[in-house]
Amino acid sequence: MMAVDTIQPTIHADLPKARARRESQLGLMWRRFKRHKLALVSLWVVVIFYLVTLLAEFLAPTDPGAYSARYTYAPPQGIHFFAVNEDGGWEFGPYVNGYKTEIDPVALRRTFVIDEETRIPVRFFAESKPYMLAGIIPMSVKLMGLENPRDPFYILGADRLGRDMLSRVIHGTRISLSIGLVGVTMSLFFGIVIGGFAGYYGGWFDSAVMRVVEFIRSMPTIPLWLGLAAAMPKDWSALQTYFAITLILSLIGWTELARVVRGRFLSLRTEDFVTAAQLDGASDWRIVTRHMVPSFTSHIIAAATLAIPGMILAETALSFLGLGLQAPIVSWGTLLQDAQNIRTLATAPWLLAPGICVVIVILALNFFGDGLRDAADPHGR
Repeated sequence: MMAVDTIQPTIHADLPKARARRESQLGLMWRRFKRHKLALVSLWVVVIFYLVTLLAEFLAPTDPGAYSARYTYAPPQGIHFFAVNEDGGWEFGPYVNGYKTEIDPVALRRTFVIDEETRIPVRFFAESKPYMLAGIIPMSVKLMGLENPRDPFYILGADRLGRDMLSRVIHGTRISLSIGLVGVTMSLFFGIVIGGFAGYYGGWFDSAVMRVVEFIRSMPTIPLWLGLAAAMPKDWSALQTYFAITLILSLIGWTELARVVRGRFLSLRTEDFVTAAQLDGASDWRIVTRHMVPSFTSHIIAAATLAIPGMILAETALSFLGLGLQAPIVSWGTLLQDAQNIRTLATAPWLLAPGICVVIVILALNFFGDGLRDAADPHGR
């Protein structure tokens, strides 16, 4: 009996390890990732922001370019979901309060004040002008709208031209986040191909690639961005400028990933499975893409996730300095151009809303990337 009692706990203790050995690599990564609570919350934050990019036209109450000179620098209107009915009870009836104007006796300028007595009903899934959701799906319904389109509706306030900041921030999310995603995808391609073959072949090709990488990384990043952005023709369209900025960020951002991939390939090219593939007559391209790259895909995913914030910050910095994306393209960087004046910020602090979105997304992506990196660590618990 004593022997049985001593063996039984050992068998049960080994069950989780046996179950872990049967799990796939993705299953192990997900199980480790779920332990990182902050990374799990950040994942949902990132998913929500990218859903906003897909549903921008549906979520934005108005056209981001629509303006009204009557409501320049109008303050945010808070949404009230419940109102007091005639019987003194509460009922669901979303509304926003209107505005009334006052004259500042010191500055002698017009200011807006929320009028508590004026209620403007808000409708969910309201009818709107026909539009194309994501440029594909025809729709004529908005998430929120007013019964009378002429009434003011500025949940996040208005800018200097009376344009709805909420609609502009939502549409700017699509541009800023898509640049980060597309730029990292291009950087992944350049980094894996160039760094992979440099580590696989070695010799003079490896030395030449590493000297190019070191030269690019030795140059100051912001002056290099400014020089390349200033070299773009001024007569280019908004779409051409968008792709040019994405290409510039990708040409600079591939170097770090190339160094990581090159180091992994140097250690993998002498492994038995690579030698077996070579003896079997597999081509170099097949060995690299089908055998070597998949062996550290998890690390590539984690590196890509951590690289997206850098792309977003780079686009925001270039656009903020006036050398990146320009109007009529709406991005977080172009929106922050209106927040450069201290006097303007004192009057309309809600113009910093795009900057708050940048901070939230950057933190979420960094925490998410840290969680992926810990989950992809083969020595992690």
